Amino acid sequence: MTSSLSSLIAVDPLDASLRPTLQHLIDTKTKPPGSLGQLETLALQLGLIQRTVHPRVERPAMIVFAGDHGVAAEGVSPYPQAVTAQMVANFLAGGAAINALSGVAGLALEVVDAGVAAELPASPALVSMPIARGTRNFAREPAMTRDEAVIALLAGASRVHHHAALGTNVIGFGEMGIANTSSAACLMSRLCGVPIGECVGRGTGLDDAGLAKKRDVLAAALARHVAAREPLDVLATFGGFEIAMMAGACLAAAQARMTIVVDGFIATSALLVADALAPAVREYCVFAHASNEAGHRRMLEHFGARALLSLDLRLGEGTGAALAVPLLRAATAFLNEMASFESAGVADRDDGRDD
Repeated sequence: MTSSLSSLIAVDPLDASLRPTLQHLIDTKTKPPGSLGQLETLALQLGLIQRTVHPRVERPAMIVFAGDHGVAAEGVSPYPQAVTAQMVANFLAGGAAINALSGVAGLALEVVDAGVAAELPASPALVSMPIARGTRNFAREPAMTRDEAVIALLAGASRVHHHAALGTNVIGFGEMGIANTSSAACLMSRLCGVPIGECVGRGTGLDDAGLAKKRDVLAAALARHVAAREPLDVLATFGGFEIAMMAGACLAAAQARMTIVVDGFIATSALLVADALAPAVREYCVFAHASNEAGHRRMLEHFGARALLSLDLRLGEGTGAALAVPLLRAATAFLNEMASFESAGVADRDDGRDD
């Protein structure tokens, strides 16, 4: 198992040799330099990831991982744990936000049971690979063992391998799991060195008293597990099975030279784990949006990232990532289809004259 993990975290940095050629192509399109803003940065990144001057968005996919968290027993969410399984059923029935937005974006959508604490109905739309029926309560003991964490990482990677074989080169990850903002906040605090009070948000809608209770529970949990510092230990102590699978999926996607479209607070906490294990993974990431969940903007600062969208989203499920995929299509379209000054017979800027 250790050798499998070693293979998974072997992520190569991007090869920058195409950068001058790509930048020249972008700069000589029929537009003022830089006038397409972040789309230009995005086109350059896609070209570097795919190692081509003609990047494409091929069979984009969204994998939603679902799992339950033992820490829900501490009352850190206003919703009962049963909602996780109920929402998975909603995904499978096509009735959730991610179903609607995946349709708009042209995404292949997959739902994975990473460890829901209930029996789920059999469905051709569900990939069932639970590690256990939810994690343990990390307010009292580690959420999972190191072995369980590694198994979850490898399981998430296996789903990316499946989609890679089908031709996917752009992928996003979503999640469902009552109390998973508590897990994400602790991962953020420990991996980024940020006080827990700056990481904790209202999640699914806590009032002021609930927010204060959540903050106290998580602060006590961090103090209880003060020795958990190494990335795999941090994941095993505070993570969820769905978060661990997303982390493994990020690593596998980077190895496959996919573009990873990163969603909000929970998905970015999984990326924190992947990045701590293999720092080159961040070079394959496009940050879809700045979540309205407290702490997410600090996560973006940690990565030195500028999000494509800022829509006050805080739903999760991969919804922000789905909304960003059309922007990737736009970036490849201008790079591949827009004329250059030379090919269009349009005079380029004369830098020797006064504006």
